[in-house]
Amino acid sequence: MIKSFDDVMKIAKERGPKIISVACAQDPEVLIAVNQAKKEGIADSILVGDKEEIKKIAIEEKIDLSQFEMIDIKDVTEASKKAVQLVSTGKADMVMKGLVDTSIILSATLDAEVGLRTGNVLSHVAIFDVKGYDRLFLVTDAAMNISPDLKVKKQIIENAVQVAHALDITEPKVAVICAKEKPTPKMPDTMDAVALQEMNQKGEIKGCIVGGPFGLDNAVSIEAAKIKGIHHPVAGYADILLAPDIEAGNVLYKSLVFLAGAKNAGVIVGAKAPVILTSRADSHEAKIYSIALGVLCTAKIF
Repeated sequence: MIKSFDDVMKIAKERGPKIISVACAQDPEVLIAVNQAKKEGIADSILVGDKEEIKKIAIEEKIDLSQFEMIDIKDVTEASKKAVQLVSTGKADMVMKGLVDTSIILSATLDAEVGLRTGNVLSHVAIFDVKGYDRLFLVTDAAMNISPDLKVKKQIIENAVQVAHALDITEPKVAVICAKEKPTPKMPDTMDAVALQEMNQKGEIKGCIVGGPFGLDNAVSIEAAKIKGIHHPVAGYADILLAPDIEAGNVLYKSLVFLAGAKNAGVIVGAKAPVILTSRADSHEAKIYSIALGVLCTAKIF
Protein backbone atom coordinates (compact mmCIF):
# COMPACT_ATOMS: atom_id res chain seq x y z
CA MET A 1 0.00 0.00 0.00
CA ILE A 2 1.23 3.48 -0.89
CA LYS A 3 1.03 5.48 2.34
CA SER A 4 2.72 8.81 1.61
CA PHE A 5 3.65 11.13 -1.23
CA ASP A 6 7.23 9.92 -0.93
CA ASP A 7 5.83 6.52 -1.88
CA VAL A 8 3.75 8.10 -4.67
CA MET A 9 6.87 9.65 -6.22
CA LYS A 10 8.93 6.50 -5.79
CA ILE A 11 6.37 4.19 -7.38
CA ALA A 12 5.61 6.71 -10.15
CA LYS A 13 9.27 6.56 -11.15
CA GLU A 14 9.04 2.76 -11.28
CA ARG A 15 5.82 2.76 -13.34
CA GLY A 16 6.73 5.70 -15.55
CA PRO A 17 7.67 7.59 -17.48
CA LYS A 18 4.32 8.35 -19.07
CA ILE A 19 3.56 11.12 -21.58
CA ILE A 20 1.54 14.23 -20.66
CA SER A 21 -0.22 16.32 -23.28
CA VAL A 22 -0.35 19.86 -21.88
CA ALA A 23 -3.21 22.02 -23.14
CA CYS A 24 -2.24 25.71 -23.45
CA ALA A 25 1.19 25.13 -21.96
CA GLN A 26 2.05 28.86 -21.73
CA ASP A 27 1.66 28.76 -17.95
CA PRO A 28 4.79 29.31 -15.82
CA GLU A 29 3.74 27.05 -12.94
CA VAL A 30 2.69 24.22 -15.20
CA LEU A 31 5.91 24.44 -17.22
CA ILE A 32 7.90 24.30 -13.98
CA ALA A 33 5.93 21.22 -12.91
CA VAL A 34 6.34 19.30 -16.18
CA ASN A 35 10.02 20.22 -16.25
CA GLN A 36 10.43 18.76 -12.76
CA ALA A 37 8.45 15.68 -13.80
CA LYS A 38 10.95 15.23 -16.63
CA LYS A 39 13.89 15.60 -14.25
CA GLU A 40 12.33 13.15 -11.80
CA GLY A 41 11.86 10.61 -14.57
CA ILE A 42 8.13 10.20 -14.04
CA ALA A 43 6.76 11.88 -17.18
CA ASP A 44 7.64 13.41 -20.53
CA SER A 45 5.44 16.13 -22.01
CA ILE A 46 4.11 17.41 -25.31
CA LEU A 47 3.52 21.15 -25.03
CA VAL A 48 0.52 22.40 -27.00
CA GLY A 49 -0.10 26.14 -27.09
CA ASP A 50 1.36 29.53 -27.97
CA LYS A 51 4.95 28.66 -28.87
CA GLU A 52 6.31 32.20 -28.49
CA GLU A 53 4.78 32.61 -25.03
CA ILE A 54 6.09 29.19 -24.01
CA LYS A 55 9.59 30.22 -25.13
CA LYS A 56 9.43 33.47 -23.14
CA ILE A 57 8.47 31.62 -19.98
CA ALA A 58 11.14 28.98 -20.58
CA ILE A 59 13.82 31.69 -20.79
CA GLU A 60 12.62 33.31 -17.56
CA GLU A 61 12.44 29.99 -15.71
CA LYS A 62 15.61 28.56 -17.29
CA ILE A 63 13.78 25.57 -18.78
CA ASP A 64 15.40 23.68 -21.66
CA LEU A 65 12.65 23.29 -24.25
CA SER A 66 14.74 21.04 -26.48
CA GLN A 67 13.65 18.10 -24.30
CA PHE A 68 9.96 18.64 -25.16
CA GLU A 69 7.93 18.34 -28.34
CA MET A 70 5.96 21.53 -29.01
CA ILE A 71 2.86 22.12 -31.13
CA ASP A 72 2.13 25.77 -31.87
CA ILE A 73 -1.59 26.54 -31.57
CA LYS A 74 -2.53 29.95 -30.23
CA ASP A 75 -6.32 29.53 -29.97
CA VAL A 76 -7.04 28.02 -26.55
CA THR A 77 -10.04 25.99 -27.70
CA GLU A 78 -8.15 24.45 -30.60
CA ALA A 79 -5.08 23.87 -28.45
CA SER A 80 -7.23 22.04 -25.90
CA LYS A 81 -8.79 19.86 -28.57
CA LYS A 82 -5.38 19.01 -29.98
CA ALA A 83 -4.01 18.15 -26.54
CA VAL A 84 -6.95 15.82 -25.90
CA GLN A 85 -6.65 14.31 -29.38
CA LEU A 86 -3.03 13.36 -28.67
CA VAL A 87 -4.34 11.26 -25.80
CA SER A 88 -7.30 9.75 -27.68
CA THR A 89 -4.99 8.70 -30.54
CA GLY A 90 -2.47 7.11 -28.16
CA LYS A 91 0.35 9.63 -28.58
CA ALA A 92 0.05 10.69 -24.93
CA ASP A 93 -1.21 9.01 -21.77
CA MET A 94 -2.92 11.88 -19.95
CA VAL A 95 -3.93 15.50 -20.48
CA MET A 96 -3.00 18.40 -18.22
CA LYS A 97 -4.66 21.80 -18.02
CA GLY A 98 -2.41 24.79 -18.66
CA LEU A 99 -3.45 28.43 -19.12
CA VAL A 100 -7.06 27.73 -20.09
CA ASP A 101 -10.44 27.76 -18.36
CA THR A 102 -11.47 24.44 -16.85
CA SER A 103 -14.72 24.48 -18.85
CA ILE A 104 -12.78 24.58 -22.13
CA ILE A 105 -10.50 21.65 -21.35
CA LEU A 106 -13.43 19.60 -20.04
CA SER A 107 -15.43 20.41 -23.16
CA ALA A 108 -12.54 19.12 -25.26
CA THR A 109 -12.32 16.02 -23.07
CA LEU A 110 -15.99 15.26 -23.80
CA ASP A 111 -15.84 16.22 -27.49
CA ALA A 112 -17.63 13.60 -29.60
CA GLU A 113 -14.89 13.46 -32.25
CA VAL A 114 -11.56 13.83 -30.45
CA GLY A 115 -12.49 13.47 -26.80
CA LEU A 116 -12.15 10.85 -24.09
CA ARG A 117 -15.84 10.31 -23.36
CA THR A 118 -16.82 6.93 -21.88
CA GLY A 119 -20.38 7.60 -20.81
CA ASN A 120 -19.35 7.44 -17.18
CA VAL A 121 -19.56 10.27 -14.68
CA LEU A 122 -16.41 12.39 -14.47
CA SER A 123 -15.36 13.10 -10.90
CA HIS A 124 -12.48 14.69 -9.05
CA VAL A 125 -10.44 12.64 -6.62
CA ALA A 126 -8.07 14.46 -4.28
CA ILE A 127 -5.44 12.75 -2.17
CA PHE A 128 -4.10 14.10 1.11
CA ASP A 129 -1.12 13.25 3.25
CA VAL A 130 -2.20 14.51 6.68
CA LYS A 131 0.33 14.77 9.49
CA GLY A 132 -0.38 12.31 12.26
CA TYR A 133 -2.05 9.67 10.09
CA ASP A 134 -0.49 6.47 8.79
CA ARG A 135 -2.28 6.51 5.46
CA LEU A 136 -3.38 8.72 2.59
CA PHE A 137 -6.94 10.03 2.45
CA LEU A 138 -8.93 10.26 -0.78
CA VAL A 139 -11.60 12.98 -0.85
CA THR A 140 -14.29 13.10 -3.51
CA ASP A 141 -15.90 15.06 -5.10
CA ALA A 142 -14.65 18.57 -4.34
CA ALA A 143 -14.56 20.02 -7.85
CA MET A 144 -16.89 18.46 -10.43
CA ASN A 145 -20.31 17.23 -9.33
CA ILE A 146 -22.36 19.93 -7.63
CA SER A 147 -25.20 18.02 -6.02
CA PRO A 148 -24.91 14.34 -6.95
CA ASP A 149 -27.90 12.04 -6.62
CA LEU A 150 -27.62 8.42 -5.50
CA LYS A 151 -26.76 7.10 -8.96
CA VAL A 152 -24.00 9.66 -9.43
CA LYS A 153 -22.63 9.05 -5.92
CA LYS A 154 -22.30 5.37 -6.80
CA GLN A 155 -20.17 6.23 -9.82
CA ILE A 156 -18.13 8.76 -7.83
CA ILE A 157 -17.30 5.98 -5.37
CA GLU A 158 -16.38 3.62 -8.21
CA ASN A 159 -14.04 6.24 -9.70
CA ALA A 160 -12.37 6.85 -6.34
CA VAL A 161 -11.97 3.13 -5.75
CA GLN A 162 -10.07 2.85 -9.03
CA VAL A 163 -7.70 5.58 -7.86
CA ALA A 164 -7.29 3.81 -4.52
CA HIS A 165 -6.40 0.61 -6.36
CA ALA A 166 -3.81 2.58 -8.35
CA LEU A 167 -2.32 3.44 -4.94
CA ASP A 168 -2.19 -0.28 -4.15
CA ILE A 169 -4.99 -0.03 -1.58
CA THR A 170 -6.52 -3.40 -2.37
CA GLU A 171 -9.82 -3.00 -0.50
CA PRO A 172 -10.32 0.67 0.32
CA LYS A 173 -12.72 1.61 3.08
CA VAL A 174 -15.23 4.21 1.88
CA ALA A 175 -16.93 6.49 4.42
CA VAL A 176 -20.06 8.27 3.22
CA ILE A 177 -19.75 11.54 5.14
CA CYS A 178 -22.81 13.33 6.50
CA ALA A 179 -23.61 15.78 9.31
CA LYS A 180 -24.74 12.94 11.61
CA GLU A 181 -24.34 9.20 11.93
CA LYS A 182 -27.98 8.22 12.25
CA PRO A 183 -30.08 8.07 9.07
CA THR A 184 -33.11 10.31 8.94
CA PRO A 185 -35.44 11.23 6.07
CA LYS A 186 -35.02 14.87 7.10
CA MET A 187 -31.42 14.63 5.86
CA PRO A 188 -31.55 12.89 2.46
CA ASP A 189 -27.77 12.43 2.29
CA THR A 190 -27.96 10.10 5.30
CA MET A 191 -30.49 7.96 3.45
CA ASP A 192 -28.21 7.89 0.40
CA ALA A 193 -25.45 6.67 2.71
CA VAL A 194 -27.57 3.74 3.84
CA ALA A 195 -28.46 2.92 0.23
CA LEU A 196 -24.81 3.02 -0.87
CA GLN A 197 -23.81 0.72 1.98
CA GLU A 198 -26.55 -1.72 0.94
CA MET A 199 -25.40 -1.56 -2.71
CA ASN A 200 -21.93 -2.53 -1.56
CA GLN A 201 -23.26 -5.42 0.53
CA LYS A 202 -25.23 -6.69 -2.48
CA GLY A 203 -22.13 -6.54 -4.71
CA GLU A 204 -23.36 -3.61 -6.77
CA ILE A 205 -20.34 -1.56 -5.70
CA LYS A 206 -17.25 -3.74 -5.85
CA GLY A 207 -13.62 -3.64 -4.75
CA CYS A 208 -14.18 -1.78 -1.51
CA ILE A 209 -16.07 -1.64 1.79
CA VAL A 210 -18.68 1.13 1.99
CA GLY A 211 -20.11 2.41 5.26
CA GLY A 212 -22.33 5.28 6.27
CA PRO A 213 -23.60 7.61 7.29
CA PHE A 214 -20.50 8.74 9.20
CA GLY A 215 -19.50 12.04 10.70
CA LEU A 216 -16.01 13.05 9.63
CA ASP A 217 -14.72 12.45 13.16
CA ASN A 218 -15.80 8.83 13.45
CA ALA A 219 -14.76 8.09 9.87
CA VAL A 220 -11.11 8.93 10.51
CA SER A 221 -10.71 8.59 14.30
CA ILE A 222 -10.87 5.19 15.98
CA GLU A 223 -11.29 6.91 19.34
CA ALA A 224 -14.23 9.02 18.12
CA ALA A 225 -15.91 5.92 16.71
CA LYS A 226 -15.50 4.10 20.04
CA ILE A 227 -16.88 7.02 22.03
CA LYS A 228 -20.00 7.12 19.86
CA GLY A 229 -20.36 3.34 19.93
CA ILE A 230 -20.02 2.93 16.17
CA HIS A 231 -18.96 -0.58 15.18
CA HIS A 232 -18.26 -0.95 11.47
CA PRO A 233 -15.12 -1.97 9.52
CA VAL A 234 -14.90 1.55 8.06
CA ALA A 235 -15.34 3.43 11.37
CA GLY A 236 -12.05 5.14 12.20
CA TYR A 237 -10.27 3.47 9.29
CA ALA A 238 -11.64 5.29 6.22
CA ASP A 239 -9.43 5.60 3.15
CA ILE A 240 -12.01 7.35 0.92
CA LEU A 241 -14.20 10.19 2.18
CA LEU A 242 -17.29 10.71 0.01
CA ALA A 243 -18.63 14.24 0.50
CA PRO A 244 -22.40 14.79 0.21
CA ASP A 245 -21.98 17.64 -2.29
CA ILE A 246 -19.40 19.90 -3.87
CA GLU A 247 -19.65 22.55 -1.15
CA ALA A 248 -18.84 20.12 1.67
CA GLY A 249 -16.11 18.51 -0.42
CA ASN A 250 -14.55 21.82 -1.36
CA VAL A 251 -14.55 23.10 2.23
CA LEU A 252 -12.97 19.84 3.42
CA TYR A 253 -10.36 20.03 0.65
CA LYS A 254 -9.32 23.59 1.45
CA SER A 255 -9.43 23.00 5.20
CA LEU A 256 -6.98 20.14 4.87
CA VAL A 257 -4.63 22.22 2.71
CA PHE A 258 -4.76 25.64 4.38
CA LEU A 259 -5.53 24.76 8.01
CA ALA A 260 -3.97 21.33 8.43
CA GLY A 261 -1.06 21.93 6.02
CA ALA A 262 -1.71 18.62 4.27
CA LYS A 263 0.18 17.68 1.14
CA ASN A 264 -2.22 17.13 -1.73
CA ALA A 265 -2.75 16.03 -5.30
CA GLY A 266 -5.77 15.65 -7.53
CA VAL A 267 -6.99 14.11 -10.76
CA ILE A 268 -10.23 13.85 -12.71
CA VAL A 269 -11.22 10.29 -13.58
CA GLY A 270 -14.10 8.68 -15.42
CA ALA A 271 -12.76 9.47 -18.90
CA LYS A 272 -10.52 7.22 -21.02
CA ALA A 273 -7.45 8.80 -19.43
CA PRO A 274 -6.63 10.94 -16.40
CA VAL A 275 -7.18 14.68 -16.62
CA ILE A 276 -4.82 16.72 -14.44
CA LEU A 277 -6.49 19.97 -13.39
CA THR A 278 -4.37 22.02 -11.04
CA SER A 279 -5.37 25.34 -9.53
CA ARG A 280 -3.20 28.44 -9.55
CA ALA A 281 -3.52 28.32 -5.75
CA ASP A 282 -1.91 24.87 -5.70
CA SER A 283 1.73 24.68 -4.68
CA HIS A 284 4.42 23.48 -7.10
CA GLU A 285 4.61 20.43 -4.87
CA ALA A 286 0.89 19.73 -5.37
CA LYS A 287 1.31 20.01 -9.14
CA ILE A 288 4.17 17.51 -9.32
CA TYR A 289 2.30 15.18 -6.98
CA SER A 290 -0.76 15.44 -9.25
CA ILE A 291 1.37 14.47 -12.24
CA ALA A 292 2.75 11.51 -10.28
CA LEU A 293 -0.80 10.50 -9.35
CA GLY A 294 -1.75 10.67 -13.02
CA VAL A 295 1.16 8.34 -13.80
CA LEU A 296 -0.03 5.81 -11.22
CA CYS A 297 -3.60 5.98 -12.53
CA THR A 298 -2.40 5.51 -16.11
CA ALA A 299 -0.30 2.52 -15.12
CA LYS A 300 -3.03 0.74 -13.16
CA ILE A 301 -6.42 1.88 -14.54
CA PHE A 302 -6.01 2.73 -18.21
